[in-house]
Amino acid sequence: MLHKVLIANRGEIALRITRACRALGIKTVGVYSTADHNLMHLRFVDEAVCIGPNASTESYLNIPALLTAAEVTGTTAIHPGYGFLSENAEFAEAVEHAGFIFIGPRPEHIRLMGNKVSAIQAMRKAGVPTVPGSSRAVLPNTALNEAKHIGFPLIVKAAAGGGGRGMRIVNNIDQLVESVQSAQRDAEMWFGDDSVYIEKFLQKPRHVEVQIIGDGEGHAIHLYDRDCSLQRRHQKVLEEAPAPDLPEDTRQNILAACVRACEQIQYRGAGTFEFLFEQGEYYFIEMNTRVQVEHPITEMITGIDIIEQQLRIAAGLGLNLQQSDIKVRGHAIECRINAEDPLTFSPSPGTVQHYHAAGGAGIRMDSHLYSGYVIPPYYDSLIGKLIAYGQTRAQAIARLCQALDETIIDGVKTTISLHRDIILTDAAFIEAAQDIHYLENQLLPSLKDDTI
Repeated sequence: MLHKVLIANRGEIALRITRACRALGIKTVGVYSTADHNLMHLRFVDEAVCIGPNASTESYLNIPALLTAAEVTGTTAIHPGYGFLSENAEFAEAVEHAGFIFIGPRPEHIRLMGNKVSAIQAMRKAGVPTVPGSSRAVLPNTALNEAKHIGFPLIVKAAAGGGGRGMRIVNNIDQLVESVQSAQRDAEMWFGDDSVYIEKFLQKPRHVEVQIIGDGEGHAIHLYDRDCSLQRRHQKVLEEAPAPDLPEDTRQNILAACVRACEQIQYRGAGTFEFLFEQGEYYFIEMNTRVQVEHPITEMITGIDIIEQQLRIAAGLGLNLQQSDIKVRGHAIECRINAEDPLTFSPSPGTVQHYHAAGGAGIRMDSHLYSGYVIPPYYDSLIGKLIAYGQTRAQAIARLCQALDETIIDGVKTTISLHRDIILTDAAFIEAAQDIHYLENQLLPSLKDDTI
């Protein structure tokens, strides 16, 4: 097993990785910015190193600082978590060139999947269905020919994008050129790459994703699927596993296609294929080459520790699981809890005056909070993930509602009330899975963003 792991992240995922390493007897190094000296996981790591000022560009995104911290602490491997540099091929390359093990995919696979155009091309080659769209990046003067073949409405997307940025819905030909130019400007501003492509805009799809793990040598397995359709401005709000109301033949086809693609490219580590599912058809949209925020719900229904598997594979121990070992038992739902105003979604940093995590049968809380913790204003507002497991979806929902009532976070505004009072008491959601527009169109119409 690995000797010492540097955790190149913060917050709840840093604590999650710390726990997994300690359970395996692996020494840990925590890094932090000057604003993050009070993070919970720093109490449990073997060593802690300050890597820079408050701004993430000078700390958590500072590759030289991270590599220096790894060097001075005698680190064996680096785990990037999610966000920050987790899907940065240059960082993965720098880690390996410096003599450390990168706990994640090979740099070439991060680069391949990091650009959505090349990812779509690779998936088409592997026989994975994709949304009808351009096979390459488009320019304002080339988009028209592509659009004629695709048809309207369509959507313009940033090739290097994510999180809903650099996207425009185009309902007719008159909007096309301006929409491409606008998306290019956003793509350049957010991602440093103005490449965009166009796809058919699906009207009411669901967002279904598949968790996979590969050993890098051609062996891969899936850990079944999740539904992440409850979103606001393309940001996930609630996830559940397995995806409800999915035809079983469709499910098996999606799972098999993902495993086949991973085996074909000899993918290493954990990853997630994301699909849009509409009217019995599924379409690949992107692959995340890292551990997902929502990985706990998959762990709850399969009993597989995904972080442990990442560590084992990085250590060269291979994949000690066969597909026949993976069974789905029950249902799990995760609520993302953010330090935000539940009505306006504006950030709410500040001091947590009192914190009490819910407990009980089937309840898991992944959070770095504690009473007296100061939530800084410099980073993502995610402060916790409340997960409920049940033998059935109905039982998971009932347990989650109770757990939300029991969770206390005083001193800052949070999205707990959004989950408790709107999402989990909505009759349509309780009855069946909904499409990706449901939350904004039905429950939060005043906050709908028509321009994306």
